[in-house]
Amino acid sequence: MADLVYQQVITDLNKRIMANEFVDKKLPDERSLSEQYQVSRSSIKRALNVLANKGLIFKKRGSGTFINPLYLKNQSSFKYEGTNLGITDSLNTEGAKPSIQLLDFRVIPASQELQQDLFLTADEFVYEIKRLRLLDDQPFMIESGYIPIKLVPQLNRQVVSGSIFYYVQETLHAAVTKSFLSIAADASNANDQELLHLKPNEPVGLMSGIFFLDDGTPFEVSNMRLHYQYMKYTTFVSTNN
Repeated sequence: MADLVYQQVITDLNKRIMANEFVDKKLPDERSLSEQYQVSRSSIKRALNVLANKGLIFKKRGSGTFINPLYLKNQSSFKYEGTNLGITDSLNTEGAKPSIQLLDFRVIPASQELQQDLFLTADEFVYEIKRLRLLDDQPFMIESGYIPIKLVPQLNRQVVSGSIFYYVQETLHAAVTKSFLSIAADASNANDQELLHLKPNEPVGLMSGIFFLDDGTPFEVSNMRLHYQYMKYTTFVSTNN
């Protein structure tokens, strides 16, 4: 319950910051935030520490806690954080309406590579899910995902046309909380150019990774091909001198 409380504070503060609610870029003090959210100061402190580690806020000794203006200026397209790492929930849409077009949904034997990545045996099967993601009806990502059938045997076309991670959270009472992702770029192929409306000389961004449930179980192998305009990420690095 304590983890849930501070995560809720993080989520709400993040939304308020992105909505420019704090015009002077200064957050209320810990006591005020504790009263606003009706939680302990330790939960507030924990939430603020997480936001500080992400580079979203910084603490100035003797003056208070402030929003990092460079973070707001250079927001990533994706922010994987909180208790659900779904693309839909993590996408920085800037007011655009996200949607999904299901391209293919079928059951296939797990390849040797998938067996290794998802800790499956040679006789197990996975869902192969291919989707096109859009913002205001403009395509920006081709997504190919592979999920073991044994983890969610009730998946169907309706579910995979929406947020799969949200479905897992609501029905299995589990959450996808960790991921290992690699990011690269490549020349676009004919399929990229057709679905993402790219020119032959335009590149495509690549994101590949494994998503894990909160108990450490590998849940999905995902390969994503993005329109290059959405390959924007920021990070926060702490240096010790």
